[in-house]
Amino acid sequence: MFLAQVHVTYKPSILDPQAVAIKNAMHRLNFDKVEAVRQGKYFELSLDVATATDAETQTEAICEQLLANPNMETYRYEVKELANQ
Repeated sequence: MFLAQVHVTYKPSILDPQAVAIKNAMHRLNFDKVEAVRQGKYFELSLDVATATDAETQTEAICEQLLANPNMETYRYEVKELANQ
């Protein structure tokens, strides 16, 4: 069993109004050293596959086809083997 931790965020060239609002709120709360904010989505996928390579291949396909919009978003992921339970 493997766990894939996936982070999806807007590409740097895409305006992220929610992140701008978060940054403005931080400044109002006197966290004025914050220069930039990026917000995104986080997913955990439990994968019942034989190898880490299989988990990475399946995670990549899921990200490309479902979790991220390739026109606007980028993604990164990490795959970890879970201890047998």
